[in-house]
Amino acid sequence: MKKFNLSHEMFSAATFDLYKDDNFRVSTFKYPSGVEALKVSNSRGYLTLLPFYGLMVWDAVFDGITLKEKDGFSQPLFGKQISDTYGAFEFTSGLLANGNPSPEDNHVQHGEFATARMDHAALVVDDDTITVTSDYEYIKGFGDHYLATPSVTMRKDSGLFDIEQHVKNLSNCAPMTLQYMCHLCYAYVDNATMTSNIPDEAFQLRTSVPAHVHPTPEWMAFTKELEESGKLIDKLDDPSHYDPEIVFFSSDLTKYTDTAEFRVDLGNGHNFLTTYKTAELPIVTRWILYNGDQQVNAFALPGTCTPEGQLAAKNAGTLITLKPQEERHFHVVTGLEN
Repeated sequence: MKKFNLSHEMFSAATFDLYKDDNFRVSTFKYPSGVEALKVSNSRGYLTLLPFYGLMVWDAVFDGITLKEKDGFSQPLFGKQISDTYGAFEFTSGLLANGNPSPEDNHVQHGEFATARMDHAALVVDDDTITVTSDYEYIKGFGDHYLATPSVTMRKDSGLFDIEQHVKNLSNCAPMTLQYMCHLCYAYVDNATMTSNIPDEAFQLRTSVPAHVHPTPEWMAFTKELEESGKLIDKLDDPSHYDPEIVFFSSDLTKYTDTAEFRVDLGNGHNFLTTYKTAELPIVTRWILYNGDQQVNAFALPGTCTPEGQLAAKNAGTLITLKPQEERHFHVVTGLEN
């Protein structure tokens, strides 16, 4: 195993090959916005990672297939919350709070970590894998104090990759709240079908309307039909009804399986896949949106709770409290399989 510590000085507007072997290639570059990026490639494709900016997965392409949503962002932008740079394939939603805040919540959309400026980053090379890891220490006077260590691992000759997040409460005396969602913004593919090892009855339609959603009469009628039928959308064949967004929440997945598996059959011999342990991430969200600016099929957003804010999680009994020095680890496998 080889480990290379990354520094800001390694990144410039010019692309530079930092590492190369028979299985992997890693290049550094910097977007015009100043955000530093790594392009990590194998024989199947590549990931674009932002090692010093939340360790977001900005882009993912395998076998010539773009995995991430269509959106209006041509590059990542520095901001105070994820809506300032909502163009990533994956980001951490959390960690003290998660999701869209209600008027009574006092956190930013999708939490403080999503746009965190990471303290350190490194590249770890093994025989069949290559991993980018970062760390971020959050501390407030008279407030919370934690260490988060996310990582992304690419596999040799594979379109599947691992996303992990490790959180430790560094306080010696105070508990901290924890909400986490692996926010995977997958592409909308016309007529693709979704399957899983979770029964449809585990899901319910979101009936609340967050502040960023602006309902139309047609959308209200469609969501009323969905609510009355109890139908889960599992085929992308009705894009005219997915604006504004359609969202489903699951109940506790541990009642159904130890390992959740969600797939999108693209109809060309490939599937999008997301799989993980339900004991770590017992709630999953499905988010579908289709309009001229944004097209996304977030078919499985694994989380500890729904993305409705901290107060909603507290009321639902899904708000985690970490004791002083307590740790939690989350692991999701996702990507393209064939």
